[in-house]
Amino acid sequence: MKVTKNSIIGDVLDYDQGTARFFFEIGMHCLGCPASRGESIEDACAVHGTDADELVAKLNAYLADK
Repeated sequence: MKVTKNSIIGDVLDYDQGTARFFFEIGMHCLGCPASRGESIEDACAVHGTDADELVAKLNAYLADK
């Protein structure tokens, strides 16, 4: 899976639950909420005041090592 800023959080989590820790690290503790699972990474990062590009890079690096 290649993650982008437009990737839906729920899709990323369904692909690999280990990615949850990267969302938790930046304060996204609402991953179980149905609304958050339908958000894009870019939208969620904007709400949480974090850098979407940085999160995408971390997620892709993690998934590449699998």
